[in-house]
Amino acid sequence: MKRLLQLIVICLIITQTEDAFAQVYKTETGKAEFLSKAPLNEFVGTSDKLNGLIDLDKNLVDFFIDLNTLKTGISLRDKHMRENYLETKKYPFAEFTGKFKTIPKFDQKSQEEVIVLGVFKIHGVERKVEIPATIQKTSNNNEVAFQSKFIIKLSDYKITIPKVVFYELAEEQEVTISGILKK
Repeated sequence: MKRLLQLIVICLIITQTEDAFAQVYKTETGKAEFLSKAPLNEFVGTSDKLNGLIDLDKNLVDFFIDLNTLKTGISLRDKHMRENYLETKKYPFAEFTGKFKTIPKFDQKSQEEVIVLGVFKIHGVERKVEIPATIQKTSNNNEVAFQSKFIIKLSDYKITIPKVVFYELAEEQEVTISGILKK
């Protein structure tokens, strides 16, 4: 019995030690924003429901968002965006999964410029992409700040824009994600 208790204690210590050194950071409150600059109309859509994970041990980067949480400030435009273009009943999520080109050091002293290679999926279409980002460990050693800005073309993801709406909705959307990941 004493031997069994010793084994249990050793297992608990090993598990806690592994957790202490784990390099996994998560968020459920990251921010996602898209900027549409069409000839006659410019608007921004935002959400503070970006979910993300960085696992340095596995070199895994995974972010996703429920597209129904995006808001542009005009409810009728939001409804048309979801129903007519993003088709969120059929394709509710956008997701990026990838790996760091070079695994970052997460230095507190400076921001690190990184490249993440992976697959971006939206509207049921997956495309290989290369995403630039900046990351930095915060003063709290259990947190990492991140930000990324990249362009997506709606036609690359089979999101069609009627010619009538062409002047109101841009073919290229500038996407920005940011937030704090916690260990």
